[in-house]
Parts: sequence; C-alpha cells; structure tokens
Amino acid sequence: FMFEILKIMFRKIQLFFLVCLCASLFLSSIETKAQSGKLPPFRIMQTNGTVFKAEQLPFEKPIIVAYFDPECHDCQTFMGKLFSKISNFKSASIAFITNVSTDAVAKFAIKYKISNYKNMVVGTEGVSSFIGNYYHYPQLPFVALYDKNGNLITTYQKNIPIDELITKLTQLK
Repeated sequence: FMFEILKIMFRKIQLFFLVCLCASLFLSSIETKAQSGKLPPFRIMQTNGTVFKAEQLPFEKPIIVAYFDPECHDCQTFMGKLFSKISNFKSASIAFITNVSTDAVAKFAIKYKISNYKNMVVGTEGVSSFIGNYYHYPQLPFVALYDKNGNLITTYQKNIPIDELITKLTQLK
C-alpha cells in the first residue's frame, strides 16, 4: 500500500516538473519573440464576447498596438489627440488593448465610436498581462508601430508625440 502512495506522489512530482518545464519553454519563446521585434501573438476579448487574435489583423498595412487604461489621464489625453487626427490613421490597422473589464472597454468603444472604424479593434487581455509582460510593463499609454510585415518600427510611452507617429506611419505606406 505504501509503495502505491509513493508511486502516485512520484507521478505527481514528475507532472509538476513537466508543467514547469513547459511553462519555462513557453515564456522563453515569448521573450525570444519580443526580442525579435515582431508583432506579439496577443489575444483579446472584445466587448461582444469574441476573442480577437493578433493574426487576424490585416498584414497588408502598418499595425499600431496601443496599450492603455481608459481611466488613465495620460491615456485619455493621448486618445483625444489621436482621434482629433484620426484621418491620418486610416492606412493602419489599430489594436487598442487594455487589461481592464469588458464593461470599461465597452464605455471606451462607445466614447470613441470604435465601431465606425473598420481598421480598429479594441479589447481586454484581462488579468493575463501578456502584453505588459511582452513589452516589459511599459508606462501607459504605450504605442508600438509595426510595418505591414509585423516588424517593429518604433515604440512610444507616456507622452506620445502624435505628429511624429503620423510621420513614421506615413513613411511606411
């Protein structure tokens, strides 16, 4: 009887170490991708309850990933500036990502009429903090600009120069 218990415990320990190894390999692959300067393989929950994946973004145009918090003052300032010059961003696919509740995301989407823009998606990554980890917990708001092939061009944190972002985006057309 004691031998059976030890055998079960040994299997559980093996399983635990296998899970740890897999997690370690997964996290190191994320780190490698982050260092490679490629678009992160994010997943976000949209306000309609569907999951949106990074690979669903159209790759025939530049991509902007904007990580924000709807309650953040600097984020609100950034969004005001961005939407005041929104016509300059029609040539890009834009993913607005946060880690707050879908209710807060819905309010944001309504405020900025995101449904009116076919080139935009907004959602929450919830508590996963994948994007935060990927970009090493950036200051908010955070913007990453990628070319049409998903290669990182530049990033901005906190006080984002909208005109400079527009210029860099225009150069990618």
